Formats: sequence, structure tokens, C-alpha cells
Amino acid sequence: MSRAEVLRVVTSGTFTLDGEDFAVDNNVWVVGDDREVFVVDAAHDPGPIVAAVGGRRVAAILCTHGHNDHINVAVELSAALDAPVALHPDDRMLWDSVHPDHEPHHALRDNERLVTGSLTLLALHTPGHSPGGVSFLDAADGHVFAGDTLFNGGPGATGRSFSSFPTIVESIRTRLLTLPPETIVHPGHGADTTIGDEAPHLDEWIERGH
Repeated sequence: MSRAEVLRVVTSGTFTLDGEDFAVDNNVWVVGDDREVFVVDAAHDPGPIVAAVGGRRVAAILCTHGHNDHINVAVELSAALDAPVALHPDDRMLWDSVHPDHEPHHALRDNERLVTGSLTLLALHTPGHSPGGVSFLDAADGHVFAGDTLFNGGPGATGRSFSSFPTIVESIRTRLLTLPPETIVHPGHGADTTIGDEAPHLDEWIERGH
């Protein structure tokens, strides 16, 4: 087992889509060992994220998806940490609306294995909240970094551009709820949950339609 350390950094700012602005608190995850880490998402304020890294090598900044509140300091953070940014190409249009003059360094692929130090993450393409949504699974330690695909209480929002409720339900049903029930779900906003806590509610989510 990798016994990865997981640190949560909460940053605050604005989510903007479809001409609307929303005040949000985002979870940024720093995961790895005492020498090398991944940073999951790059939200709002690079300072606390750099502080949480604490001088360790950052193998990559992994984007769970391309909404502005998850990538708005990706370029700045990349420079500060000397780390590449990885994004699924299906969210490139969202990236380009935030960073039109910069390209992500790496195009994430479904089932890609991402390794740094003692940690391996598996990139699971989980579209629905956005076309290029990705969840990052640490199978050895039982953690999944689900972005805005699965929260404590149900799926991420799908009532906006580039989103689809049937797609997110299929992603959750086939890619996340198949994980061991004790797997800890670390979402892009709010409190952690587990696969076992969420799985019994799938039919309720489908019935309510969100």
C-alpha cells in the first residue's frame, strides 16, 4: 500500500458559467508522500496550495475538470511549483475560456496510470458535470478524488452548458459505485463521503432528476 498523505486546502472565489456568478469554496487536494505529490485542482489562490506542498516535488497539477473555479490559478500555480498541468481534452473549450493564451501540458486519458513516488492514481473519465470530467483513484489506500462528479449527497450539477444528467448518472453508476464501499470520496466542494454511503441512493437521484 502507498499510505498516501491527503491534505485538503480550501480556497474561495467565484464560479462563472452561462453568464452567472456563484461564490464558492473549493477543495484542493495535495496527495503523495513526504517527497513527491500530486495537486488535484488549482482553485482561486495559489498561496495556500504552495504552502501545503511544502517544498515537495509536484509531479503534476491534475484537473478534475475545466470549470473556471477548478483551473483559474492553474497557470500561475504551474509556474510556482514547476509542475505540468493535466486536463482531459474534452474540457479544452472550458480551459480556453479561462486561459486562452496557455495550453495544458498533458492530455489525460481514461484509465491512465499516474505515478509519483509511492503513489499511483488511476484517471477515470467520469463525464456528465462536464464532458472531460475525471476522477482520480488511489486504489491502494481507498481514496477517489471525484471533482464535481460525486458529492456527499449526490451527483454534481448538470443544469448548465456542456453537462448531462443521464451521463453523470452513468459515470457514477459504472465508474464510482463499483469501487469498494469503504472508498473515501474527496469531492471538489464540501465534506468527504464514502462509496458505501452514497451507493444506496442512486435510484433516489434518478427519480429526482438531479
